[in-house]
Amino acid sequence: MEKILILNTGGTFNKRYNPLKGELEVPQDGIAVEAILRYCYNTSYELVNLIHKDSLEMNDDDRALLLQTVQASSCKKVVILHGTDTMDVSAAFLALHVKDKIVTFTGAMVPFHIDTVEATANFAMVLGDTMRNDQTGIYIGMHGRVAPYNVLYKNRQKGIFEPVG
Repeated sequence: MEKILILNTGGTFNKRYNPLKGELEVPQDGIAVEAILRYCYNTSYELVNLIHKDSLEMNDDDRALLLQTVQASSCKKVVILHGTDTMDVSAAFLALHVKDKIVTFTGAMVPFHIDTVEATANFAMVLGDTMRNDQTGIYIGMHGRVAPYNVLYKNRQKGIFEPVG
């Protein structure tokens, strides 16, 4: 079974409420994705918790680290948990440099720790798609669709990802 590299960069998917500060924070762990992976019995993976940021805080140095990690891995298939606000920016950056792997970004609009459904559905969909996909490229998988990164976009008015056009 081919191993999939799972890179956890933070984002809303991972956010948890800090009752002492009264705000949602991106923790320095992978508890949310690990909770889902416990049920992925037929999956060979390597989980790397990498950046731990809201995607609005990500910068070019973070994207360079993401790129370096993808390129350094022997895994040909990669799933990246990423915040939805700049997922497209990071995907476009990787598309400039990664030509020989299957890389799929996903995330959630609602934190896993507030409601597990969306985060679990998005991650499970992307994981299954990545396992069966043999076409190299950079993809985004959200809200029931997996498509090339430049085909899906975040419709901020509707609060969903949908096809361009």
